[in-house]
Amino acid sequence: MFGLGFPELIVIMVIVLIIFGAGKLPEIGGAIGKGINSFKKSIHEPNEIDVTPKNDQEKPKAP
Repeated sequence: MFGLGFPELIVIMVIVLIIFGAGKLPEIGGAIGKGINSFKKSIHEPNEIDVTPKNDQEKPKAP
């Protein structure tokens, strides 16, 4: 993939464990998983944006 083998991945995981600690790893993993799922969901959804103004917002209300 990026030229990373098993030893390099182990070194990266040890550094992450030292920086964040064992207590934060589940939170970080969950946040990364939610981000990936959200990204995949946004890719598969149609990208339609409605830019027409609503009727309530077209006319200013009088006091």
